[in-house]
Amino acid sequence: MQASSGTEPPQTSQPQHLTEITFESLPLHPTLKSGLADLGFSHCTPIQASTLPLALQGQDLAGQAQTGTGKTAAFLLATMHHLLTQPRQGDEGQPRAYMLAPTRELAVQIYNDALQLGAHTGLRIAVVYGGTGYESQRQALAAGVDILIGTPGRLIDYFKQGVYRLNGVEVLVLDEADRMFDLGFIADIRYLMRRMPKPGARQNYLFSATLSHRVLELAYEHMNNPTRIEIEPEQVTAERVRQLLVHVANEDKLPLLVGLLRHYATRFTMLRTLVFVNTKRGAEEVEAALKANGYVAGVLSGDVPQNKRERLLAEFKLGELPVLVATDVAARGLHIPDVTHVINYDLPQDAEDYVHRIGRTARAGREGDAISLCCETYVYSLPDIEALIGMRIPQWPEAMALKAADFVEPAGGRRRERGPRPQHGRRGAGGGGGGGGRRRSGGGGRPRR
Repeated sequence: MQASSGTEPPQTSQPQHLTEITFESLPLHPTLKSGLADLGFSHCTPIQASTLPLALQGQDLAGQAQTGTGKTAAFLLATMHHLLTQPRQGDEGQPRAYMLAPTRELAVQIYNDALQLGAHTGLRIAVVYGGTGYESQRQALAAGVDILIGTPGRLIDYFKQGVYRLNGVEVLVLDEADRMFDLGFIADIRYLMRRMPKPGARQNYLFSATLSHRVLELAYEHMNNPTRIEIEPEQVTAERVRQLLVHVANEDKLPLLVGLLRHYATRFTMLRTLVFVNTKRGAEEVEAALKANGYVAGVLSGDVPQNKRERLLAEFKLGELPVLVATDVAARGLHIPDVTHVINYDLPQDAEDYVHRIGRTARAGREGDAISLCCETYVYSLPDIEALIGMRIPQWPEAMALKAADFVEPAGGRRRERGPRPQHGRRGAGGGGGGGGRRRSGGGGRPRR
């Protein structure tokens, strides 16, 4: 974990190869190597170097790795290699690989990554999730699929209708298994797994940010003696994220945010900033203030319709939307290349959400900056955050000089910042915005390394 001296962080660097193991050296199917070459991926990340050789030998895996380390590419490559080298076990048109994700954003992210990595394979890939596209998703399944990706609710819906069967599943993937528990999906997942071939008759890959007792219990109950892989579990936050903390009064937060964005805009050719806010109402207030001060910004929260979510994420990736204001619905699973900054406008009330938020930058070997505004409303979260990451977040007192003196109040003014005090010492005492639960997630963009 890289700390800062308390002064302004330098510009982010280019990606670095994280291991000496190349994809070319692995016994991957030639079409997968072609897809990796097209994307410019040559060397494995640590989680890929640790899991792929075992998976290619047919071993089940229970893997833990911090966000942004390449878990998605690891299980996609292993899955596709199996499908390309082994004969089909079930009926033609029925799913051979089944991938469960806790949120629609993450499901879409896995799907997009699969399309790119599998561009030369000829495998049929489909994604299903709630909120949109009910009939079009149903028709895609009915037309036949090799790899089926989705969220539990929509997957169960189509299964009960008989749109597809599970008796031919050869590979099962559970991504972000800990989040499945948080969102109450485990009963649904067990329902689906009981209708698949026995664990010994399929390959099973489970990935999770934490291999807690409940996650391991699920793994050993429904997998075939999985090998446990943990990548630097003691390193809680991404090594290349430079973290800074600014103590600020509530009434100064918006002028400071505008000042920070102006300051960084002079230093970066492309500014791509995620601003995290604890509540939907607070996110809308920040969006209004940014627009009043000349910024193009959008809000991603739990009740944003799916088609609007996808449009916002696409615009953010393309640079058409330089600032995305988000509740914790976007904190996990969201992969967008080259996020230059994460700004915690509000300190999260769950310490683990801090880790997931700042993990949106410094991905795939890059560097990134995470600046947290510590106000009187949410300062009570700071001790738990620093205890979890094992360090004091370096302070940046000079940042207050960047506060926008010409800040324009949004139409209707600002509400007075209020918020519940979380009980000190209890992680998860509060909840981020975006529709309940402890953590939120998302997806989109270039394949994860």
